[in-house]
Amino acid sequence: MKNAVNWFEIPVTNYERAKKFYNSILGIEIQDYHMPEKNMKYGMFPHDEKNEGVGGGLMEMEGCNPSMDGSTVYLNGGDDLSQVLSKVEGAGGQVLMPKMEIGENGFIAQFSDTEGNRVALHSMN
Repeated sequence: MKNAVNWFEIPVTNYERAKKFYNSILGIEIQDYHMPEKNMKYGMFPHDEKNEGVGGGLMEMEGCNPSMDGSTVYLNGGDDLSQVLSKVEGAGGQVLMPKMEIGENGFIAQFSDTEGNRVALHSMN
């Protein structure tokens, strides 16, 4: 097993709003892969599929509800998660835990997104 996690999904109630939020704070382009036959709006975060990189998506679908409870997804905070974290509130989210050092393992922070999910960031700086 290369990674303990190989895919994640973040539930959303407004796909377009959530996509705009994550594209804005992470400086990425989430790709749409909607499944109308399942009444699902879906978008994938960029990831290195060729090298079995961990990926994930945003999912708007009945029965999939955003939450501040439960598992915590840690997104890549880039070279310095402070840069991503500084964009959260301007994009409609809220910083829940500011950048915190975790010793030799780098830094973490947590925020709530526009949908009401608690999500975290990790970086080495």
